Amino acid sequence: MPQPDLVIFDCDGVLVDSEIIAARVDAELLTLAGYEISAEEISESYAGLTFKDIMLRVEETSRIPFQASLIDREEQLVDRKLRSDVRAIDGVREAVAAVTVPRCVCSNSRSERIEFMLEKVHLLPFFADRIFSAMETPTGKTKPAPDVFLFAAEKLNANPANTFVIEDSVHGVHGARAAGMRVIGFTGAAHSYPGHADALTEAGAETVIRRWAELKSVIAALSEWSDA
Repeated sequence: MPQPDLVIFDCDGVLVDSEIIAARVDAELLTLAGYEISAEEISESYAGLTFKDIMLRVEETSRIPFQASLIDREEQLVDRKLRSDVRAIDGVREAVAAVTVPRCVCSNSRSERIEFMLEKVHLLPFFADRIFSAMETPTGKTKPAPDVFLFAAEKLNANPANTFVIEDSVHGVHGARAAGMRVIGFTGAAHSYPGHADALTEAGAETVIRRWAELKSVIAALSEWSDA
C-alpha cells in the first residue's frame, strides 16, 4: 500500500482546542479598541492567522487604527488562558499514534507556545524535535504563505506532493495547497462553524473529517488515489 512521506498536523484547532480560546480574547480586545466583533466571527473569517495579521486585515477594511501594543497584550492574555484552559481534542492521541510514517507540526504560533500546549496535553513526545513555527522559518512568513510547509518538507526529506496536511482553517489549507501538498480538513474543534467543511473543501481540502477516528482510514484511502 502506498505510504505518504510525511503527515503534517496544524496545532491550534487540530491537535489542541485553542482556536476558540484565542478567538474570545481577540474579539474582546478588538471590540474594546473600537471594532465590535464576536469570537464566532473571528473563527469564521480569521482562524489560522496571527493576531497581527488579523489586526492588519481589520484595519484595512474598517479604517480603524489599532495600537501596536495590542499585539503584545494579546500574546500575554492568550498565553495565560491557554496555560490554564487548553485541552487536547477528543481522540487526537490515538489518531496521532496511528500515523506510523514521519509526522510533524506546522503552525503560525510561536514554538514556545506550541511546546507548552502539547506538553500540557501530553502530545509533545509524539513530535519531539519536529515542530515548525512559521514565524521562525528563514523567511518568517506565516500562513497562508506556504513557507513553513515547504521548510518542514525540506528538513524531513519529504516530497511535498506525497505529504498530507491536516488543517482546520481556510488560510492553512491555502498555504498547504500552495506548497503542493494534499490537505485533509478538520472540523472537530470547538470553534467550528456552520459551513466550515464546505469552506475547507472550497479552499482545496480533498476531504474533511470531524472525528479523529476517521484519520487512519482516510489517509489510507487517499494514498491509494493520486493524480500521478
